[in-house]
Amino acid sequence: MLYIAAAEGATEHNPILPLWQEIVVGSVAFALLCFVLMKFVFPRMEQTFQARVEAIEGGIKRAEVAQAEANQFLDQYRAQLAEARTDAAKIRDDARADAEGIRQDVLAKAREESDRIIALGKEQLAAERQTIVRELRAEVGTLAVDLASKIVGESLADEARQKGTVERFLTGLESAGAR
Repeated sequence: MLYIAAAEGATEHNPILPLWQEIVVGSVAFALLCFVLMKFVFPRMEQTFQARVEAIEGGIKRAEVAQAEANQFLDQYRAQLAEARTDAAKIRDDARADAEGIRQDVLAKAREESDRIIALGKEQLAAERQTIVRELRAEVGTLAVDLASKIVGESLADEARQKGTVERFLTGLESAGAR
């Protein structure tokens, strides 16, 4: 019975050690799974990873190119801004120079106009003076003739004589005033 019990125990399965059939089936299944993974899945995963790496590196390169373009545009903008500031300063200086030139022109024209008005005023004064002197000579001449005729007692009616007398009198007055 002991022998039967040992034989029965031999057919009984040890829970720690698997059966050899299970090991063979498991090994074949594992090898088949490894073959499928290595033949189909791993290359696909490698392609996917490589595409991601290229996309990331391409994105980095595109970002670097975009950054370089942005820096180039920034430099161009700064150069244009500096040029615009220089042009603005030149325009401002030109405007100041033009304003000064216009100011000088206006002042020169004002001086010319002032000199012309003064000269015209002097001419008018001289003309009025001559008119007044003529009127005074005539009046003084008439008064002198009237006075002389009263003093002399005779009429100095002759006009030519009268003018000659008046001219001599006024010439005498002028010569006396000049001394």
